[in-house]
Amino acid sequence: MTPAELASVVLAAAHAVFTERGLDRAALPASTVVERPRNPEHGDYASTLALQLSKKVGVPPRELATALADELGRAPGVKSVEIAGPGFLNIRLDAAAAGQLARLIVEAGAEYGRSDRLAGEKINLEFVSANPTGPVHIGGVRWAAVGDALSRLLRATGAQVGTEYYFNDAGSQIDRFASSLLAAAKGEPAPEDGYGGAYIAEIAAEVRARRPDVLTLDDAAAREVFRVEGVALMFDEIRSSLRDFGVEFDTYFNEKDLHDRGELDLALARLRQQGHLYESEGATWLRTTDFGDDKDRVLRKSNGEWTYFAADCAYYLDKRERGFERVVIMLGADHHGYIGRMKAMAACFGDDPERNLEILIGQLVNLVRDGAPLRMSKRAGTVITLEDLVDAIGVDASRYALARYSSDSPIDIDIELWTRATRDNPVYYVQYVAARTAGVARNAAEVGLVPGDADAFRPELLDHEKENELLKALAEFPAVVATAAELREPHRVARYLEESVAASFHRFYDNCRVLPLGDEEVTDLHRARLWLNNATRTVIANGLHLLGVSAPERM
Repeated sequence: MTPAELASVVLAAAHAVFTERGLDRAALPASTVVERPRNPEHGDYASTLALQLSKKVGVPPRELATALADELGRAPGVKSVEIAGPGFLNIRLDAAAAGQLARLIVEAGAEYGRSDRLAGEKINLEFVSANPTGPVHIGGVRWAAVGDALSRLLRATGAQVGTEYYFNDAGSQIDRFASSLLAAAKGEPAPEDGYGGAYIAEIAAEVRARRPDVLTLDDAAAREVFRVEGVALMFDEIRSSLRDFGVEFDTYFNEKDLHDRGELDLALARLRQQGHLYESEGATWLRTTDFGDDKDRVLRKSNGEWTYFAADCAYYLDKRERGFERVVIMLGADHHGYIGRMKAMAACFGDDPERNLEILIGQLVNLVRDGAPLRMSKRAGTVITLEDLVDAIGVDASRYALARYSSDSPIDIDIELWTRATRDNPVYYVQYVAARTAGVARNAAEVGLVPGDADAFRPELLDHEKENELLKALAEFPAVVATAAELREPHRVARYLEESVAASFHRFYDNCRVLPLGDEEVTDLHRARLWLNNATRTVIANGLHLLGVSAPERM
């Protein structure tokens, strides 16, 4: 029995009690929840339904809880119900009802954990969006791991998600990038405000190979060649490195397209129509202070140039015009000041900034060796890049390490820890369960132990304390996925896999033998435990998939 099924049983018991007592059934909720008590001695699940309903129907909570307990105690699969405190219901399932979960999980396969909790939501999720002036640095890599995991979680809970990379190919940073490439091609030092690192020389050489005549042009024409060709080469590299990291975007959106299609003018017209623009000192301003910003923002300078914020406005409007009801943007720690102006901008467009726009801020990441942070990349020169991280600990460990922590917390990634093949390495600890469960299934087949069909499954035999503990851990998975999606916190999945599933499986494996010993006859208990083993493999694989991490069959 899953928590959702038990919740339905509890609600059915409440309907029966209300009918028998002539209470107003309109006070009953459309659904209810059951949860695991912190202390396992208090039962398998707990419900606060009596406490929720007592005031509405004028019945003391203990009295209502007693009636619910009597009715619920007669329900199939419920072993006992105890009343605690002012009216808590502590529920214990019989072994057969609890054990049936193993069959349900195995039969559901990759669908186990999915739900329609966010069905109907159309979400645009923008993350990474690093400027094409260098390789993706470690801060952007964090968003690649977290953002991709979040997109998987949102889709697993029914949302319609469009992932997006905003490709900034306009502005002064690109100009400095082009000047840096030209200087490198000439064998000159980078401009004072330019970019350094071996990758600049590599790209400059590639541009020269494509355009052998580039240095015969005047500096302005040569700089334009390096801008166009260099940006294309850099962005191809960014896309390739993200693809190798397991991250693909539905849309790569060019900022230049906003300018070329006149979308900044359209955004300006919309904001003017809403009555939030004014002119001052020859510039066009957006009155964001009306919606809580610390100052008004310039959209068009007195010389006619657009500001970066004007492009932000046009890009937001473009997303909303494409039908996305919620725009989620992931930004680095240095962008915290953007929240106020972006929320105010959404309000200026007539949107509800709390419903239509969501901004997530990620904190800093350090790659650590021998207790000291690494600061310099061999190739980029000044920052640690995606390739540096992957070269140090691998793709799986990188993705898991970055998604394992709340994104609003700074993290240190210790190279020695994350490459260690021991249980204190979190990704190894979880992946080892994936490999061990697969190994158990292989070894079982070799000795003629197969799960058999569902009708032959004897769930009531799974009555050992460690079997029950593992079943309860597996039952939590759908709720963990839904909560992680709703709160935008993929780290909840990683911690659940470690602290609930992997920990419970190791205790189960140490106490409950799955395979027969020697010439021992295969029994229904062996088969029941194999179902539980295979259910664990399913949950581990599904959870790791949500994080973009592999579930190996061998280690």
